[in-house]
Amino acid sequence: MSPLRLLRACHPLPALAVTAVSGLLAVGMGHSVRDAVLIVGTVGLSQLAVGWANDAIDAGRDQAVGRADKPLAVEPGGRRTVAIAAVLATAVTIAAALAWGWPASGWFLLALVSAQLYNWPLKGTPTSIVPYLVSFAALIAFIGAAGPGSPGAPGWLVLAAALLTGAAHLLNAVPDLADDAATGVRGLPQRLGARRSLLLATVLLIATMVVLIAGARPPLWAALVVSVTAVAMIPIGRYAAPRAAFRALLGLALVDVLVLVVAGVL
Repeated sequence: MSPLRLLRACHPLPALAVTAVSGLLAVGMGHSVRDAVLIVGTVGLSQLAVGWANDAIDAGRDQAVGRADKPLAVEPGGRRTVAIAAVLATAVTIAAALAWGWPASGWFLLALVSAQLYNWPLKGTPTSIVPYLVSFAALIAFIGAAGPGSPGAPGWLVLAAALLTGAAHLLNAVPDLADDAATGVRGLPQRLGARRSLLLATVLLIATMVVLIAGARPPLWAALVVSVTAVAMIPIGRYAAPRAAFRALLGLALVDVLVLVVAGVL
C-alpha cells in the first residue's frame, strides 16, 4: 500500500480538524507553547489510531458497496498494513497519554477507548452517538487537565463539545445511509433516517450555540459570530450535499473555537 493511500485511510480531513481545534483550545486555556505542541502531537496520534482502525474494520463493507473514496475498497490487499498501522499508532498513543500523568491520562484514555468502541462494536447499534459524546467531552477534559497547575476545562465547554460532535456524527452518517443499510449497519442515524438525523443535528447545533454563549459570555461580536455559524448550518445541513455539510461543520467549529480564543473567554 502506498504511503498516500495509507494517509487517506486515516480520515485526514476530520483528523486534521480535531487536531487543529485541540491546539487552539490548548492555547486558549493558557497552556505553554511546549505543552500545546505536545497536546497537538498526542491528539494527532490518537486520530491516526482511530482512523486507521475504522478503515481496517470497515474494509469488507466498504468493498462490498464500492466506496471509491475508501483506499481499502480500491486496494483490499492493504487491509493488513492499515490494521498494523492502527495497532502501532494505538500503542504509541497510549504511551503518550500515560506520560501526561493523572488525571489527564485518564481523560485521554477514556476518549481513546470510547472512540475505538465506536469502531467496534457500537457503530451498528442505537448507541452509536454515545462514543462521540463521550470521546470529545473527555478530550476537552484532557486538554484542560494537561500540564502542571492546569485549572481544568470549564463544564460548558465540555458539554458544547459533546453536543457539537453528536451533530457531526449524524451529518457524517447521512451520505452513507444506503450503503450502511446494504451492509447491515444499524446505528442511530440509520434508524432515524436522513430527515430525522438532520433534524436532530440541527437541534444539537442550536444547543451548542446556546451553551457556548451562556457559558463563555463572550463579547457581543463573538456571540454574533457563534450565532451566525450555528444558524448557517441549518440551511447547509438541509440543502447542501451531505458530505459538504459535514465539511462545513468542521470549518465552522474551527471558526467558533478561534473566535472564543481571540475573545479571551476560554
